[in-house]
Amino acid sequence: MAPPHIAILGAGIFVRTQYIPRLADISDQVVVKSIWSRSEASAQAAVELARTFFPQIECKWGNVGLDEIIEDGSITGVAVVLAGQIQVEISLRLLKAGKHVIQEKPAAASINEAETALSCYKAICANLPSQPIWAVAENYRFEPAFVEGKKLIGGIGDMMNVQVIVEGSMNSSNPYFTSSWRRNFTLVGCDVISASAMTSHVDTSLPPPDNISSIFQLENGCSGIFVMAVSTRSPKIFWRVTGLKGTVQIERGNQDGRHGYLVSVYGTDVQTKSSFYPFSGVDEELKTWLYDISDAPHKDGSYKAEPRSSYVEGARDVAVLEAMLESGSKLGALTHVKRL
Repeated sequence: MAPPHIAILGAGIFVRTQYIPRLADISDQVVVKSIWSRSEASAQAAVELARTFFPQIECKWGNVGLDEIIEDGSITGVAVVLAGQIQVEISLRLLKAGKHVIQEKPAAASINEAETALSCYKAICANLPSQPIWAVAENYRFEPAFVEGKKLIGGIGDMMNVQVIVEGSMNSSNPYFTSSWRRNFTLVGCDVISASAMTSHVDTSLPPPDNISSIFQLENGCSGIFVMAVSTRSPKIFWRVTGLKGTVQIERGNQDGRHGYLVSVYGTDVQTKSSFYPFSGVDEELKTWLYDISDAPHKDGSYKAEPRSSYVEGARDVAVLEAMLESGSKLGALTHVKRL
């Protein structure tokens, strides 16, 4: 089977530091035919980085270049790595043309936009002989640490509580700090069904709010807490699930110079053990998407893509965050998560 030909829309930091190196690692499984950006200079800079691995890669820019990618029948898939405000609109244009899409998160700017997008996507699929795949990228769901953590949770008995703590480092030293779409992007913001939250704005160099403290409830009746501080001096991220028979914790960290996650399980019936998993989620989700778009044409329109990266899963993430932010704007009022 010949590897699929894809295009990349976007030539920013994440494309240059993540997409191009990750795709280069699997250049036997994919052909990157073109990279597009709004400006020729930006597109050309990214193309030069990729040319070593994809010698025939083309530089595309502006409206004409975008139209050329949409109309190119040899391009079966497109990675949309653009400003959050315009991703959905462009993704839908590509899907309408029959292209498979993997779009960077967030899935949408609001749950209203996500619902409209899903409605449009269903209409597109109904009018095409085969269903184009719409995936949302950069999901924790693909990190091996979380795959293993999910398995371990099955052995700790009935869930009692969940803790998610995110102390970020979005400050002037972060390469993404000056990205205009992040500073001007309003995210109004699953199994989370409701949330109550308080929000605050402390770091005035960031748009509000930059702190969230939330209590949430899951469908299974278990409750949990979510605490996020966007900019801190000592970044820390961990997830902790406690059950009747034990606890599973996943903490982001560094081991032997490698960044990744330490997965630990504690319990009275099992010996405490910990395993470290280096970051590889971007690699795994790209491989999965490429497998899906390669295999889909041979299934007569009945192909079911990997659900972990589906657009609806990304939209559910937005729904949870939107409920927390809405609750925060109402001084902690209980807010139900929109079901999709």
